[in-house]
Amino acid sequence: MSPVITDPAKLPILFQNALNAGDIDGVLALFAPGAAMRTVTGEQLTGAEALRAEIATTVAAGGRLTNVQRHTLIGAETALLVTDWTMEIDGPGGERIAPTGTTANIARRDADGDWRFALLNPLGTV
Repeated sequence: MSPVITDPAKLPILFQNALNAGDIDGVLALFAPGAAMRTVTGEQLTGAEALRAEIATTVAAGGRLTNVQRHTLIGAETALLVTDWTMEIDGPGGERIAPTGTTANIARRDADGDWRFALLNPLGTV
């Protein structure tokens, strides 16, 4: 059963905590049906299988995410979540790297009042 999320500002920390715990299903539970994600390489992913593969790759590479929520703007059952992030991860040569960025994510509230990510863009405005 997915957690009930009544405050969209909590989504980035819930994402961080599930990812850091290696809980792929927990991360995916934070996405609305039909959600999409842009990867840090610029590829756009849509659908549960593509999202699962991306999250699983991050977990397998030892990804450790830190999110710091900057802004949450809410209107018309939609929220814009601007979050600063750092992702410690194993690089291609096995070295530990820590890229950073700022997201521009969109969440939406469903008929039950539950918030889920609709779009994730870790590249922010790029």
